[in-house]
Amino acid sequence: MIHFVLHDRSDSVAVVVVEGVKAGMELKGWIMDEDKMTSVQARQDIPIGHKVALRDMAVGDTVIKYGIDMGKVVKPITAGEHAHVHNIKTKRW
Repeated sequence: MIHFVLHDRSDSVAVVVVEGVKAGMELKGWIMDEDKMTSVQARQDIPIGHKVALRDMAVGDTVIKYGIDMGKVVKPITAGEHAHVHNIKTKRW
């Protein structure tokens, strides 16, 4: 089962594509550009359509999704955590 998808291995977050992701689960992900698999352990429950962090990120780091800069980290994020508006903000304002 695929739990999340990302376009490029350089992405720092990926989109959860199934319901029921719970803390402690080993999540399988599909790297679309390479047609390869990767994995991360969920540290928190993550809703479908939300992002899972693929690596540790510090405040000020750029978040990459689909190979594009989609914001900056405003609260430290650990691999496997829920990455959303509580710890990522746009750089536009």
